[in-house]
Amino acid sequence: MKRLLLPLVAGSMLAGQASAFVVNDIRLDGLQRVSAGTVFNILPISIGDDINSKSIADSAKALFRTGYFQDIQLGRDGDVLVVTMVERPSISKIEIEGNKAIKSEDLLNGLKQSGLAEGEIFQQATLEAIRMELERQYVAQGRYGARIEAEVKPLPRNRVAITIKVREGKVSTIKDVNIVGAHVFKSEELADLFELKPSNWMSWYSNDDKYSREKLSGDIERLRSYYLDRGYINFNIVSTQVSITPDKEGVYITLNIDEGEKYKVNEVKLAGDLAVDKKEVEALLLVKPEQTFSRQIMTTTEDLITRRLGNEGYTFANVTGIPTPNHENNTVDITFFVDPGRRAYVRRINFSGNLKTEDEVLRREMRQMEGASANTAKIDQSKARLGRLGYFKQVDVETTPVPGSGDLVDVNYTVEEQPSGSITASLGFSQSDGLILGGSITQDNFLGSGNRVSLSANSSRTRKLYSFSFNDPYFTVDGVSRGYSLYYSKTNYSDSDITNYNVDTVGGDVTFGYPISEITSVRIGGGVENNKLRIGSAPALRVKEFTDREGSDFTNFKANIGLYQSTLNNGLLPTRGWSQSVSADVAVPGSDLTFYKLNYRGQYFQPLSRTLTLRLASRLGYGAAYGSTYDLPFFENYYGGGFGSIRGYRDNSLGPRTLQSNGQYDPIGGDVLMEGTAEVLFPLPFIKDQRQLRTSVFFDAGNVFETGCKSGKDSKGRDYSSGCTKPSLSDLRYSVGVGLTWITPMGPLTFSLARALKEEDLDETQVFQFSLGAPF
Repeated sequence: MKRLLLPLVAGSMLAGQASAFVVNDIRLDGLQRVSAGTVFNILPISIGDDINSKSIADSAKALFRTGYFQDIQLGRDGDVLVVTMVERPSISKIEIEGNKAIKSEDLLNGLKQSGLAEGEIFQQATLEAIRMELERQYVAQGRYGARIEAEVKPLPRNRVAITIKVREGKVSTIKDVNIVGAHVFKSEELADLFELKPSNWMSWYSNDDKYSREKLSGDIERLRSYYLDRGYINFNIVSTQVSITPDKEGVYITLNIDEGEKYKVNEVKLAGDLAVDKKEVEALLLVKPEQTFSRQIMTTTEDLITRRLGNEGYTFANVTGIPTPNHENNTVDITFFVDPGRRAYVRRINFSGNLKTEDEVLRREMRQMEGASANTAKIDQSKARLGRLGYFKQVDVETTPVPGSGDLVDVNYTVEEQPSGSITASLGFSQSDGLILGGSITQDNFLGSGNRVSLSANSSRTRKLYSFSFNDPYFTVDGVSRGYSLYYSKTNYSDSDITNYNVDTVGGDVTFGYPISEITSVRIGGGVENNKLRIGSAPALRVKEFTDREGSDFTNFKANIGLYQSTLNNGLLPTRGWSQSVSADVAVPGSDLTFYKLNYRGQYFQPLSRTLTLRLASRLGYGAAYGSTYDLPFFENYYGGGFGSIRGYRDNSLGPRTLQSNGQYDPIGGDVLMEGTAEVLFPLPFIKDQRQLRTSVFFDAGNVFETGCKSGKDSKGRDYSSGCTKPSLSDLRYSVGVGLTWITPMGPLTFSLARALKEEDLDETQVFQFSLGAPF
């Protein structure tokens, strides 16, 4: 309670001017935490001043405005002004109980921003305002039964402890969404536009039945856009009612709408300074006469014209489409007003967030140059190239004006690097290779240089591999890449469900890549490889036949050429764009075996909604021998089944099988591969960062074929081969399932649950498949 007292030390003070006196000294009583200097700085009275009742009142008000004091008394002791103050208590501790929907640290940060934090001055009014604000936040989440209680406990030395007790209550669920006044479209059709829906069997996953004021606002805007995109320019939301059941657990949403009449486009005009040739701008007009008016098409046209001007350096161009309705005939004239502004030039290109990657690695991907006019297409193209590197989770770009200049901008790229280690121990497991042990240095962005370096020694049940590879994507400043590798491996295919033989391989190669456009490159390379076959005591008949004819030790000189294209938005787990590659590998004349293999890989990503993405992928292969070699070496065959192929079937189990000496038929692979995948990618619930996680529902199809199947029977009347067919769509295998890939520091963790839809007698199916680490 505010009080202004001037007690008299020697009798009563006389009214009016008689109460004035000259201050010879000022005494402060009652201070604990507030310093005397602070009070003297605030107090408008100094020693030597003549004071009266007005100056005393002004002094009290000035001290109260600080918020430090809950009581102030000003008195006189002779010629000494006595200021007695009672400080407000300080907050010693704040505890929050019962909150789950909102984290305690978020609540404490909100309290701190409002002036309520440990060590601050306590004010009851502030606490009450915050309590009401917290209740409003819970109501905004649909928790209408939420209650916030605040308990203030006095402590010694003029301190208080605050306990905020939260009773969150349940989120009110939506019982019904009713749209009144809909005649052109069915209410059910319009309700499907809403993110908020009445409780249904999928609500446990989507939470779409939990009321939220923000979500309702978004739904109303979607409803408005739906009508405006279909010609109803006078559409109006007349009223919105949200009613709560008495138990505060049910919500009924009612929207009253006025659809208005449908309008068509009558005339489309351009106005303002176009800055570029008028015909170029007219070619970008998606809005045409006699077309049903659509706000979306109008705004898309604005964006196209803005981007076209941005490509000429008019970075801050403003294009506005103004519809003028003609209510007599339900038509609308649209005029696009173009204000290009001043042409902007790039002063600097800045990078942030690249803690490990050198600036040079990012800068060489730039297609927008410093000092040149700003070009929107080149700025976006540079962003896309950074994303395709695969080093970053996310890439953002912002164009900002230079203060004090009307024609200069800075282009600022912000990246978030992928977590990776330059030195790792490899530990993994896959169902085809078993336990994978080894050590490696594998880094796509070695020491932030952009170079790929790999040095590894790995061992599994089926293979031992030692390799070194290096690739410099900018061997020349023009973007020509150079890579080379050396490798040695020992493989025992009898332990990977493939026909019984072993092969030791040693080789090396060099590859150069030549960019021919922003999305296309050609790769040319060559190398030498030596293969030594060991077939054991009970080889497959086909393997024995091959070694009897060709031998078991081969040195081949290989050449390869490939065409690669990519518009993917990310080099690791993309969600938009496409990529494809066509390559040929040839064992050239002079090799012990002469053959070639033609390969195609492609994938396409198309967003279906804000959360769903369609992925289509295919893999095709064909191999054949030429010259004196009889047919494609069996150890160069294609195999199908498992990850990266047709899930739901065991790794390498599909396709032709050859008769073993023990009477079993084991996979031998084939010279033709046909595979395809269609999957829908979706986010996992309750996981905020999905950038290193991919979940999908998939449909796989494919098989391995042989163009020259071996016929005949052995001495016991057994067929020479089984499951060997020429390429045919009728012999494809199919599967459906769900899959997950998670990029971990140890490598990709991948698993799938799949069901084989077409299973022949010798097919080996596998419902659950997984792999931890990078199988080789």
